[in-house]
Amino acid sequence: MTTRIGFVGLGHLGQHLAASLHRAGYPVIVHDLRPERAEDLVSDGCAWADSPGLVAARADVLITCLPSPAAVKTVMTGPAGALAELTPGSLWVDMSTSDVETLTGLARLAEASGVSCLEAPVTGGVHKAATGDITVLVGGDYETFQAHRDLFRAVGGETIYVGQLGKAAIVKVITNMLAFIHLVAAGEALMLAKRGGVDLAVAFAAIRASSGNSFVHETESQVILNGSYDIGFTMDLACKDLGFATRLGQDLGVPLALESTVAAIFDQARLRYGGSAWSPMVVKLLEDALDEPLRAFGFPASMVPETSRLAERHDTGSRPDPTPEPAQADLGGGVAPAPTTL
Repeated sequence: MTTRIGFVGLGHLGQHLAASLHRAGYPVIVHDLRPERAEDLVSDGCAWADSPGLVAARADVLITCLPSPAAVKTVMTGPAGALAELTPGSLWVDMSTSDVETLTGLARLAEASGVSCLEAPVTGGVHKAATGDITVLVGGDYETFQAHRDLFRAVGGETIYVGQLGKAAIVKVITNMLAFIHLVAAGEALMLAKRGGVDLAVAFAAIRASSGNSFVHETESQVILNGSYDIGFTMDLACKDLGFATRLGQDLGVPLALESTVAAIFDQARLRYGGSAWSPMVVKLLEDALDEPLRAFGFPASMVPETSRLAERHDTGSRPDPTPEPAQADLGGGVAPAPTTL
């Protein structure tokens, strides 16, 4: 029998993830607080349900992709919530960027009802989610992950099994923290180039071909140079994720000097431009302060990947050894060093 997928949360990422599952042949039932977000999916053949509970009652696997831990908790345990409607033997997969405490607490409630839980936050950008190229970080029971590997291959270009429940949340916070640090650094680098009289298109190409390159520069610098700043990720979400990093550092006793500086810059940008502004507008603080817009001809208003890996699926899903050697990944053509993925 084909696995029925329930999907709650159709924001910038969720819409694309649900669409990838539908393209892969899964029956998909969707819900969002804003029904208009589901219109294209329903037109393409997905089913609509009026509440998270009604989604869960029809699903073998429930996926949540929500903007905050509070939203996840409400969807799972609030009025018309999903948890009470999931049947024993079903699976809940949280693809949100969440905190470990909320995730593990809800997972315990689910397991008490006979429902398994995996976390599977994604990383790489909305434009990669649109073509099924995004990286999926999975945490939870290894056998459960193995049993549902095809589901993750349907939404991601690469699947990385991180370890027990909560470990993927930690890695996702780390990747987002790095991305925001790189974003502020890219803006400062481009401003140095402009003030130094370097053509910004040339500066972009030179940085991309240099040891100073980053995934963020290759993507978000382009929408900055275009002036749209549209990366599909808001200032509110950036500040939330930096808050996760701050608390993680405090909990683990790791001083995060760069993160704390960047978090303060993002807080200032959110105050200036609003929580719904695109996160690359953090660079506009510097542009406005110096009255120097960072613009160059020929850069896109939003990111569209040059190629799609829809037919090519990689995963690093080996069970971690209790005393592991340096990370390795089976990429289908022998053993190679595990890729570092943003």
